[in-house]
Amino acid sequence: MFDDSSSPISRPAVDEPADTPLEASPATQRYHSCRWRQKPEDGNPADYCAHRDVQPIAGTTGFDPEAWCPDCGFYKVRRIPKKRTSDDFGY
Repeated sequence: MFDDSSSPISRPAVDEPADTPLEASPATQRYHSCRWRQKPEDGNPADYCAHRDVQPIAGTTGFDPEAWCPDCGFYKVRRIPKKRTSDDFGY
């Protein structure tokens, strides 16, 4: 048998999970539920705040929810539109 115990490549222990999800802070949770959050697209590596008063200052790269989201006055909950019936139109 081949013994690779002297191999320079380190391997995680079996008991140690490789990708442990960290619990998000309240600011990050608020940011991810805000309607102004813009997901990564068109070459932007990360998501950012698309509000017209925040974006010029915070930019589109390296947005930090901890700096902006705890007391944000522009925060709006992202809502899923409800399906409307013909009764809603008042005909």
